[in-house]
Amino acid sequence: MNILLVEDETKMAAFIKEALGEQHYAVDVTHDGDDALRMAEVNFYDLFILDIMLPKKDGLAVCKELREKKNNSPILLLTAKSKLQDKVRGLDLGADDYLPKPFEIEELLARVRALLRRSKQDKSAILQVADLVLNQTTQEVSRAGKPIELTSKEYALLRYLMIHANEIVPRTMIIEHVWDVESAAFTNVVDVYINYIRSKVDKDFSCPLIHTVRAVGYILKEPESV
Repeated sequence: MNILLVEDETKMAAFIKEALGEQHYAVDVTHDGDDALRMAEVNFYDLFILDIMLPKKDGLAVCKELREKKNNSPILLLTAKSKLQDKVRGLDLGADDYLPKPFEIEELLARVRALLRRSKQDKSAILQVADLVLNQTTQEVSRAGKPIELTSKEYALLRYLMIHANEIVPRTMIIEHVWDVESAAFTNVVDVYINYIRSKVDKDFSCPLIHTVRAVGYILKEPESV
């Protein structure tokens, strides 16, 4: 899942981002409302976490514009304001939930899970390509019934490839959605992690599922379409 975190307190943003990353979410971070709207124009996010007190354009204005632009991804508002009228205003503008500061990180993570479940309720929790199965609820992965143990980043990468099964996925897209937008843009980190996954998903099977598209990226294919 891809999340945009909009928080102007840099230490708070780093703390939240780390906690979300440990739960296998890909998190982009920005610190002002204008930049948040620009990023939402060019990237798809499964969830927005917006602080209300932001420079340039506050979280309520960002929330309103997202909804006016027909962006229906869930929005979780964070703010030090806790008056009832502030909560009502945010919800009336289209926010899905509201978490006052200070908060426990466990509560934030629980609210994130609930919002993502709600938004994906019509989609199966099971991703399957051939005999490769990924359960998004339990985060268990198996092939031909054999359990596969993955690290957090390996899981996020494999999940992204499975969501885009039978599509060529450029390295740049993988970097943007599995790693941070600003990270590793000029390294071979994607190739390294693809090799890690191949050693677990394809090594002991006659039909490999993950294929390299030279000079572009990768594709996870059904065997019959290879």
